[in-house]
Amino acid sequence: MTQSDTIMSLDALVALVQDGDLVAVPRDGAPIAMAATRALIRKGARDLRLLTVPTSSVQADMLIGAGCIARIETAGVSLGELGQAPRFNKAVRAGDIAITDTTCPAVHAALQASEKGIPFMPLRGIIGSDLTRHRDDWRLIDNPFGEDDAILALPAIKPDVSLFHVPLADRDGNIWIGRDRELMMMAHASEKTIVTAERIQDQSLLADEQLAAGTVPALYVTAVAEAAFGCKPLGLAGHYEDDTEHLRTYAAMAKTDEGFAEYLDQYVFDRVAAAE
Repeated sequence: MTQSDTIMSLDALVALVQDGDLVAVPRDGAPIAMAATRALIRKGARDLRLLTVPTSSVQADMLIGAGCIARIETAGVSLGELGQAPRFNKAVRAGDIAITDTTCPAVHAALQASEKGIPFMPLRGIIGSDLTRHRDDWRLIDNPFGEDDAILALPAIKPDVSLFHVPLADRDGNIWIGRDRELMMMAHASEKTIVTAERIQDQSLLADEQLAAGTVPALYVTAVAEAAFGCKPLGLAGHYEDDTEHLRTYAAMAKTDEGFAEYLDQYVFDRVAAAE
C-alpha cells in the first residue's frame, strides 16, 4: 500500500479487518477508536479474536455483545466505577466466547517479542501464580546464564490488526501518538495498523521537531480515517472528557439483552433516529 492510499473513509478502514482476525486494542486512557468500533459492528464483523493491551471496558463489552468476538485474551474487562462489563460477563458465563487470562506485563512482553522479531520474551514476575498452571503456551525454562534459575518464556503475539485513535495524522499517513508509547509497540508488532484520527493535516508530522518524537511513521501504518470525536463516549486527553452520562446509559441498558439491542439500535445503527 503506497502512502497516497493510506487515507480512506471509515467504512473502507474497517473493511480491512477480516473475520477471524486477531485484533489488538489499547487500554482506556489511551485513545480508543470507538467510531471504528461502531463501524465494525455495523459491518457485521464475526469470529474476531480480541487482544486487550492490556485491559478494556466499553469497547470490548460492546463488540462482545454485538457478536463480533469469538475469543478474548485480556487482563481484565470492566466498566470501572460503573461496575462490571455486562455483555462480557454474560458471554463468559454462557460460554459464548473463549477467554484467555493474562496479566498486563505478559501482554506487553509478548508484543515486545513480536516487535523485536524474536519468538518469545522472558518474564519473571508471574512465576508461581495460578496463571502459569493454566497457560499451556507459556514455558518455564532454565535461565541459560544462571544455575537453578527458572524464567518464564512467553510466545510472541503478532496481531493481524492493531486498532486505535490518535489526535493527529498527516496526508502521508504518519500518526501522532504523543506519550502513549504502547501504541508505537502495537504498530511495530502488528501485520496491519489501522487508525482513526481527530484531524488530518497537510504538513508532515515528521517535519515538526515538537511532534516528530511522538510520531509513528507511515511505514508502520496501514490506513487512517478522519473521525472527529472518534473516541466518544470515551475521552481524548487534551481534547474532550468522557461522556459520563452516556456511559451510565450504556451500563444500564447493557444489563439486559433487550436493553443492549435497543442501545445498538439507537447509538450504533441509528435506527431510532431514522424512524422518527
